[in-house]
Amino acid sequence: MSKIKAWIAAARLRTLPLSVSGIIVGASLGNTISNQINIDFPITGNSSPHIWQSGIFWLAILVTIGFQVLSNFANDYGDGVRGTDAKRQGEKRMVASGIISPKQMKTGMIITGVITFFLATILIFIAFRNENFIISFIFFNLTIVSIIAAVKYTVGKKAYGYSGLGDIFVFLFFGLLSVLGSYYLYTHTLNWQLLLPATAIGCFSAAVLNLNNMRDIENDTTAGKNTLVVKLGLQKAKNYHAFLLLFGMSCTVLYTVINYQEPMQFLFLVAFIPFLLNIVTVFKNKSPMLLDGELKKVALSTFLFAILFTIFM
Repeated sequence: MSKIKAWIAAARLRTLPLSVSGIIVGASLGNTISNQINIDFPITGNSSPHIWQSGIFWLAILVTIGFQVLSNFANDYGDGVRGTDAKRQGEKRMVASGIISPKQMKTGMIITGVITFFLATILIFIAFRNENFIISFIFFNLTIVSIIAAVKYTVGKKAYGYSGLGDIFVFLFFGLLSVLGSYYLYTHTLNWQLLLPATAIGCFSAAVLNLNNMRDIENDTTAGKNTLVVKLGLQKAKNYHAFLLLFGMSCTVLYTVINYQEPMQFLFLVAFIPFLLNIVTVFKNKSPMLLDGELKKVALSTFLFAILFTIFM
């Protein structure tokens, strides 16, 4: 395998659609409100009629991709140096297989972190300019916290991914922070209703992680990686998985009912069909390794939901 292909593999491009789903949802809602109240932004000169024309949106997407790639590099590095991936089945990890050295991966992490921080700085400046120093300062700190969280998932003596806290951080960063943060970049305001779609994205993202940990339960147990699945056991993890998806779907339906204008708003329900099928598959599953294909289905269904929600809400 060439070095370029190795770095692409380490970046795990298949995880990117899920990571940007919260940005799509939050930014689409925020862009709609900014148009209604006529907020102007430097890149476009005026409020954008479509989210796809918004400089804030694309910068937020790039920053989020940066966080995700950094997290994937850190996960590859952390599990590799700990030996967790030594007997791993399925997709090959670059550090564990020796294709990328730990030192090279650390360098990749540093470069990715610096680029992501630089893009986040531009994003914050464009969104707030010099109008609100306190809010800008808060977003700078959130950027730093996000970078630390991305790295500490599996790196260090107190890596939270090894103590069953990964689900909480995924829910907070991929759900609440992603949706609420991107919405605030547009509107400089928040309202309680946003907790519903933010919670939904957080639940769907946590469900993907839960699937990942169910698949790896045997290897993680042997390696001493105490994920929530390892702590709960497989049957309770299946119940937890069903709760995440069903509760997330309920939150989006409730938000749509509250903001109902026309039937087309419910078209996103199409994306929930694979979720329901996934729940059935998970409960019938007898071999955790066979759940690998389900990760992509739930991740892409979440992305599809975000797109449909953006278009029709």
